[in-house]
Amino acid sequence: MSVTINAHQLKLLLDKTIDHMGSEYVEPLHGIRLDVDARYIYAVATDRYTIAAARYSLNHGDQNQEPWAATIPAENLRALREWIHALQGSGLITISTAKDRLFFEGPQTDLSIAVNTTLEFPDWRGLLRKLVEQTADSNVFPALDPGKLARFNTGGLIRARLTGDEKPLLVFSEDFLGAQMPVRHAGIYPTKEETFDSAHQSWLWTLSAGSKNASLDGAAYEEDRPQYEVTTDIRETGEVLLQQALRSGWDMHGKSAEKPEEFLAHCLTAVNAWAAFRYLNALYSVDPRTAAAVVAETAGEFESGEIGEFAWDAAEKAGFNPQKWLDDYEAAKAKSAAENTDTAA
Repeated sequence: MSVTINAHQLKLLLDKTIDHMGSEYVEPLHGIRLDVDARYIYAVATDRYTIAAARYSLNHGDQNQEPWAATIPAENLRALREWIHALQGSGLITISTAKDRLFFEGPQTDLSIAVNTTLEFPDWRGLLRKLVEQTADSNVFPALDPGKLARFNTGGLIRARLTGDEKPLLVFSEDFLGAQMPVRHAGIYPTKEETFDSAHQSWLWTLSAGSKNASLDGAAYEEDRPQYEVTTDIRETGEVLLQQALRSGWDMHGKSAEKPEEFLAHCLTAVNAWAAFRYLNALYSVDPRTAAAVVAETAGEFESGEIGEFAWDAAEKAGFNPQKWLDDYEAAKAKSAAENTDTAA
């Protein structure tokens, strides 16, 4: 019984769940549960106040694979994370289990971790299923611990659903599902305003001085950025690339005959922008942190204005001959100029 995952994705699974582990005084919960079925590998952790389940899709998973699970003890997580960090993000790791051990086989080194198979981990699928299928109450106003909310740092946007005053908050993100229990009371609520109506009432005097039509929309509140500014945000970068691909495609229309050079320029821009978006999207799917780092690093290179030098160095490092490219390009330009001169004559 084994599964294969790249180093970055395994580290991401651990990072998304490690803050939700139970304490050392609750041994069955003091670690991260690796759970495998025919479609996904999951990392799950809970301290009974929060629960987090992150998953990674096993492409072309074996539908006949027998599910298995094992809990990585908290005391072994540091060694595992350091071992993973020493690998390249794309390095493949095969995870298998036998008797009372978990085996991690990497490209150069392997790691073996002892696990206690007698500890019973909660039925996390059942717990989350019950919450997801639970009907949401109206006008809920639960009290939540902000410190526990901060644990849901999934590396991306999250969506949340309130299910009741004393019922868990559901948290969704990309390949992530979790929940947080509200703060329960024992005669005295943890916040002064026990209901939304009472909280609203306490702010009426302050808010009554504000306009009902107030808005942050409008030119006065729009970002006054320069005409072109390099972004380090990966989502904005994807948006820029898609916009460029579409705009260049639109600009191609009607120019193939009357302005062939402009048509070719727009065609190349559209092709390159689309290719860059596809490559960035693929990299983000495999290794989102590396993708974000590449976008930030590339933005710095754009700001420096030395793209030609970077490209030349990259070409040489890859084993190409940029000097030959330059010579061929100059020769082609000279030939084109000579042909145009002969035609004009």
